[in-house]
Amino acid sequence: MPKHALLISVRPRLAGMIFAGSKTVELRRIRPRVGKGDLVFVYVSSPIKALAGAFEVGDVVSDTPRSIWRRFNGGAGLSKREFDDYYEGTQKAFAIIIHQQWKLPIPVRLAKLRQRKDGFHPPQCYHYICRQALSRMAGFEADLCH
Repeated sequence: MPKHALLISVRPRLAGMIFAGSKTVELRRIRPRVGKGDLVFVYVSSPIKALAGAFEVGDVVSDTPRSIWRRFNGGAGLSKREFDDYYEGTQKAFAIIIHQQWKLPIPVRLAKLRQRKDGFHPPQCYHYICRQALSRMAGFEADLCH
């Protein structure tokens, strides 16, 4: 199990879809360094502002935006217009397949994360983080997942 994980910021509507199981892929313009079996922690952006849970990466698919849309459109949680706006001007699109997700029983608010780690800032897009550090910031003695 890797010691580092990906921390992403997701809008509340899309985070809700991830944890409901209806959003099956997370789209990105830049390929993050994750692969099958890695963990992605989900920080829900404003107005929620909290770490809500995580998911396991099933795979990462790279292709043209058009091909990614054809393959995953229903699982992305975006309208065609939102998808096109997001990928405007890019030739490559990346889809992180959501294999299994875990929702924290109580989301960890931004203020609590900052209290436990001075200088913590949620990512604009994503960043890599040590799983044990994130577990401590979330208030767990053991690792969050596994």
